[in-house]
Amino acid sequence: MKIYPAIDIKNGNCVRLYKGRFSDMTVYGDSPEEMALKWQDMGAEYIHVVDLDGALRGKGVNESSIKEICRVVSVPVQCGGGIRTMDDIERKLSAGISRVIIGTKAVSDRIFVSEAVRKYGDKIVIGVDAKDGKVVIEGWEKLSEYHAVEFAKMMQELGVKTIVYTDVATDGTLGGPNVEAMREMVEKTGLDVIASGGIGNISHIEALKSTGVEGVIIGKALYTDNVDLKEAIRICG
Repeated sequence: MKIYPAIDIKNGNCVRLYKGRFSDMTVYGDSPEEMALKWQDMGAEYIHVVDLDGALRGKGVNESSIKEICRVVSVPVQCGGGIRTMDDIERKLSAGISRVIIGTKAVSDRIFVSEAVRKYGDKIVIGVDAKDGKVVIEGWEKLSEYHAVEFAKMMQELGVKTIVYTDVATDGTLGGPNVEAMREMVEKTGLDVIASGGIGNISHIEALKSTGVEGVIIGKALYTDNVDLKEAIRICG
């Protein structure tokens, strides 16, 4: 199981939200690239980046910060937030991003996903963000009609291999991940599932190991020192 340290960018700052609420945001630094270097130096094999402004506005906003992250680190970086067109994907990949995460656009346009997977293969990851089992879109502000597992299966049929599955209700709470939801997603789809949301201590990471998820994204717990990245990596190794 791989550990993905999270860097969420808003207004050029490294921030964390509480339960996906933009009104409940904590700033943890004004240099996302320095944070990326810190996590790499502590052993991170992959960095997870989200352009929060992009997710809200439907277009890339913090591209200069994202380019700088890719420039300073040697580990691969995956990135989501505001990716709505093939040009958006191309710009992210040209900036040095290894995998592009498509969220809102995947819900509204399956043809787009199919074309992206055909062109870019495993570089395309789908973000499945769920609240009460239903997929949410547009920066977690709007509820869609799809159940998370149902939607993930649709993406799998289009050739998608990897998803980032976020339980919005637990995100940023440190209260523990939705272990059963993650287990259900793995068992019912067979996809490579990267779990996101709720990690608050090492025991939460251990609880996910039995679910079969490919990896786990850790955000707030790293920034508050509730989780030591080196220890988390050791446990998952």
